[in-house]
Amino acid sequence: MKAADLDLLVGVSTPTVHPGGGRAVVAVTHPSLSADATVGQLWTIPLGGHAAPKLLTRGFRDTAPRFSPDGRLLAFLRAEPKRPPQLFVVDAAGGEPVAVTDRKLGVTEFDWSPDGRTLAFVSREPEQGRYGTVEGIDPNGEPARRIQSLKYQANGVGYTIDRRAHVFVVSVPDVWAAPSPVPAPRPDGSSDPAPAVAEPRQLTDGPWDDGSISFSPDGRRIAFISARHASRDVDLRSNVFTVPVEGGDARDLTGPHGSYSMVDARFAPGGALFFTAQDVGESGRDFVAKNTALYVIEADGETPRRLTDPEPVDLTESSIVPVRDDAVLVQDRRRGALVLVEVDAAGESRDLTDERTVVGGAGVAGETVVVSFADARTSGDVAVVDSGGLHRLTDLSAPLRATGIVEPVELTVTGRDGYPVHGWVLTPEGEGPHPVLLNIHGGPYAAYTGALFDEAQVYVAAGYAVVMCNPRGAAGYGQEHGRVIRQRMGTVDLADVLDFLDGAIAETPGLDRERVGIMGGSYGGYLTAWTIAHDHRFAAAIVERGFLDPDAFVGTSDIGSFFGDEYTGTDPELMRSQSPQAVVDRVRTPTLVLHSSSDLRCPLSQAERYYAALKRRGVETELVVFPGEDHELSRSGRPRHRRERFDIILDWWAEHLPSRSNHR
Repeated sequence: MKAADLDLLVGVSTPTVHPGGGRAVVAVTHPSLSADATVGQLWTIPLGGHAAPKLLTRGFRDTAPRFSPDGRLLAFLRAEPKRPPQLFVVDAAGGEPVAVTDRKLGVTEFDWSPDGRTLAFVSREPEQGRYGTVEGIDPNGEPARRIQSLKYQANGVGYTIDRRAHVFVVSVPDVWAAPSPVPAPRPDGSSDPAPAVAEPRQLTDGPWDDGSISFSPDGRRIAFISARHASRDVDLRSNVFTVPVEGGDARDLTGPHGSYSMVDARFAPGGALFFTAQDVGESGRDFVAKNTALYVIEADGETPRRLTDPEPVDLTESSIVPVRDDAVLVQDRRRGALVLVEVDAAGESRDLTDERTVVGGAGVAGETVVVSFADARTSGDVAVVDSGGLHRLTDLSAPLRATGIVEPVELTVTGRDGYPVHGWVLTPEGEGPHPVLLNIHGGPYAAYTGALFDEAQVYVAAGYAVVMCNPRGAAGYGQEHGRVIRQRMGTVDLADVLDFLDGAIAETPGLDRERVGIMGGSYGGYLTAWTIAHDHRFAAAIVERGFLDPDAFVGTSDIGSFFGDEYTGTDPELMRSQSPQAVVDRVRTPTLVLHSSSDLRCPLSQAERYYAALKRRGVETELVVFPGEDHELSRSGRPRHRRERFDIILDWWAEHLPSRSNHR
C-alpha cells in the first residue's frame, strides 16, 4: 500500500439486521482524495444464497444505519459536503430518503421508539448569537466567552460550554406521502421558507452533555448518560438517567450506588438496563488502566450488579447489543483483538469470535448475528457469526490487497526482567538487511492489533521493516499490565519497547540492527521523545502530537485537568522525572516534530516548546504543523493532509534512513 492508495482504505459501520432476517445494511466509508473528505454510502448485504452486496444510497456521507423495529423503514445519518450530519429515513426497500432534522450543529446519534413512530436523537444546541444562529455574525464577531469551569473544550469539537449536547424526540415522517410543493413559512414570520422537517421536542437541558440514548421497551422513557453532579468539573463520574418521553425531570438510576465513569447504556427487551462503566474510585478520578465492566439493573430502584471482572475483561471499546431479555453482546479488548462475547444476567459468558479478529460492531435479529470486523487481510468487512466462527459476506479490501499487503507476524519477546512483551513485525519483500522502524502506539492505555494497519503497510511498502508492540501501560493484558506505569512513565514501558525491538531483530531474518528509526504519536510521541533522550542508537526520530510537557499540559489540553495528575502525579519533581521536555538537552537524534494546529488533546504548544528546545541546542530538527487538523489527523483528518503527512514522513526517512525503495 502506498500513500496514494488511501482511497482504497474502507471502514465498515456496525451492521443493522432486518427484523425478518435475510439481509443486513452497513455504511461503507473511505477517505476520498478527490473530494478531500471521508465519503460513504449504505450497502445492503444479503445473508443467504449467492446474491452480491448492493448499493442502497448515494449520499455524500451516509452512516449509522438502523432498521425500524418493524423493518419497514431505515434511519441513518447523512452529511453533505462541509455540513454536519442530519437524520434521514427511507423506505427499507429503497427510494428517496426523507430528512427528519435540520439542526444547526447536526445530529450525533439516534434511537427508534419500540413502536417505530418516534425517533430520539442527540444534538448540540448552540447558544443564541453563536455558531451561525445570527446571520452576519462570524466566529470572530461573537461575544466573549466567560469561562468558570475547568472543562470547557473537547478535541474535535472545540468549545462545549456554549453548545451542549441534549436529547430530542421527533415524529417519524411519512416517507410514502407526496412531498409538499411549497414549504410553509417559518414560525417566526420570516420570509425564508421553512425546512420540510418537523420541529423536534427537547427533553433535556442544562450545563452538561447528554448522550448514549436508549428507549425503554414500553417506549415511555429514554435512558441516557450524563454528568450532572456538583463536582463534575473536577472528577470523571457520570451516571445513567431516564427521562419521560412526554417530558419531565430526569431520574438518576446509578448515582447513589457507586463511582462510575459511564461508557454505554442500553435497555434489553425485557426491561433490564445494561450499562458499561469504569469504577473510578473514591476520588472519582482514578481512571488509569481501569477496565470497563458490564453491569445490569434488573428492575427500577435496584442496585446495579456487576457481571464481568474488570481485571481480565476490558469493554472500553464495546457497544452493548441486546440479544435476549437477559443477555447482551459486548466486545472484550484482549491481546490486540476485540473479541465478541455474549454475557447473560447471571454473569455467564461465551466467546463468539477468536483472539485475532477486531470486531467493530454487531447487529442482531433473532438468532442471526452479523458483525463488521478487521483482520490481517482487511481494514473492514462484514460476516455472519456461526458455530464455526465468521462466515465472510464481503471482500471490501480486495482492491487494497491488490496493491500489495504484508501480513504481520505475531511475536512475544521475553524482556530483561522476564516480562513477556507481545507485538508484531512486518518485513518487506526481498532480501535484507532492511532498515527498521520502531512504531509506538498512543494511549498509553490503548493497543496495536494484528489487523490491517494503513501506517504499517505504507512504511513496509517503502522498504522498511516495521516493529510494533504493546508494552506495559497498554490495554488488553489486564489492569495490572496497564497500571504499572502510573506515575512511573518512561520506566518499564521504555524497557519493553527496546527489548521487543532487540528481540524482533534477533528473531526475524533480514532486519538491520545498525539502521533503526523510532516514531510514535500521542503517548507514542511521548515515549519516542523520552527514548531518544536515553538511547542514542536511532538514526532519526519522529515525534507526533506528543504529550511532551506534563506541567504545560494543565490549562491547555481538554484532558489537562486530570490526565497528567493521574499519570505523572502532581509533585513537581515527580512530574519532571517523567517529562521529555525536562530531558530534551540530552537529545542528539535528528527529530521531526509533527503536530496539528487545532489539536486540543495534546496542544500545539507541546510541540512548539519541544521543537524550540531542540533547535536552540543545535539538534537537527523540523516542525510541521497541519492547519485545521486536530488530534485525529492520521485516522480521520482530511485525506489530502493524510497523504501529505505520509509524504513528509517518507521524505524524512529517505533523508535519514534510506531504504532500497525510499531514498533521495
